[in-house]
Parts: sequence; C-alpha cells; structure tokens
Amino acid sequence: MTTVTRSIRFTTKDRRKRAVVATSRDASPLPPKAPGGKAVATDANEGRVPRVARLMALAIRFDGLLRDGVVANQTELARLARVTQPRMTQIMNLLHLAPDIQEALLMLPPTRDGRDAISERDLRPIAGLTSWRTQRRGWLQLASRFGEPKSAADDERR
Repeated sequence: MTTVTRSIRFTTKDRRKRAVVATSRDASPLPPKAPGGKAVATDANEGRVPRVARLMALAIRFDGLLRDGVVANQTELARLARVTQPRMTQIMNLLHLAPDIQEALLMLPPTRDGRDAISERDLRPIAGLTSWRTQRRGWLQLASRFGEPKSAADDERR
C-alpha cells in the first residue's frame, strides 16, 4: 500500500471555495495570480497542478471527512462544497480507481500551458469498471494516448 501526503487548503474568493494543493517546491501553498485571477507559473519549468490531481486529492480528503463523521453524508458534503450531488458523486467515484492509478493521478506532472492531458471525464469509464486489472488496462491505454507517465505498478502487471 502506498500513502501519499499532500497539503490541501480551502480558500474562498468571490464566494467560491477552491482547493489549493501545496507542492514541495512551493514555499507558499497559494500559487501566484495574474491580473485576471488565473494561476501563473512561478518558473519556466513549473506549471499548475492538473485538475484531475486536485480532484483526486479532494476525493481522498472528502472520504476522510465522511469516515471521521465530520459530515453526515455526501449530500451535506456537496452542499458545503457548493457543488451538486451528481458532481460530488463524480468526484467521489475517483476513489473506485485502483490504488496505483490514484497514485499516478496524484503524481501527474504539472501542466505548463493549455488544457490538461487527462480529465476527470476521461476517467469515468475506467472508474466504472469493477476489476482493478481491467482498470489498469484502461489506464495504460489512456496514459499512452496522452503520453502521460505510467505508475511503476502498471509496468509490473504487463
């Protein structure tokens, strides 16, 4: 079993809650903002954390809140996060992925410009599979299609 620890902080801006994931490279957990309010890279080699990595981290955090009894149920969690119940279900369904896929999502390289290579929508069919073995096959196909790095566990299962 692999444990991944990341610092996540919730900030509120314009009445919207946002999760901010601190990386080991950042002294501050908040990324610098451009005049338009968009996060900008602090270095030419850095980028932003892919959205699917943030969503995976949120799903893990939300699961902990549910297990610890901080929130009663997913409906209350959706209300507090200001998202719809179906969207909360989509986020929580990321927890159905095999642990090595979850780890690979959390460790995706930063996105330097443009859209993220892998989105949560791309992962929905994979998360819906009941067998971790078939999930891993689907992940390998998805990751190879976008040129994303695979987890070490994926190479061992070939």
